[in-house]
Amino acid sequence: MTDQTEPTPPLSKRTKAAKVREAAQHPKRPGAGCKAEPGSFVPVVDRNRCEAKGDCVEVCPYNVFDVAPISGDDFRALSFLGRMRVRFHGMKTAYTPKSYLCLACGLCVVACPERAIDLVEVAAGDSAT
Repeated sequence: MTDQTEPTPPLSKRTKAAKVREAAQHPKRPGAGCKAEPGSFVPVVDRNRCEAKGDCVEVCPYNVFDVAPISGDDFRALSFLGRMRVRFHGMKTAYTPKSYLCLACGLCVVACPERAIDLVEVAAGDSAT
């Protein structure tokens, strides 16, 4: 009988090795160096700053991010400048549909050219959504 459980999330095939290497060498890279329990940290995207360039998608080894059309509710919650930025960048933004897989490597934070991503520690008992 084989064990079907995975100790860590499967690595993403969408990563770009050169960007990952560059982000990994950043001196101010936050997080737990990919050693946190899945879901104990979540990446939070500031949609007012996000320009949907996709660097987060390209460096995340755990497939946490997607760049997708911004939802109506998220668009309405933006500031005036945030709405202009999103319109200029094709009405897209970064989302974290698999934030529960985050191991807090911090690559997304340092790779984001707009500095629109923060890693937030999830308090015990809170659910990572």
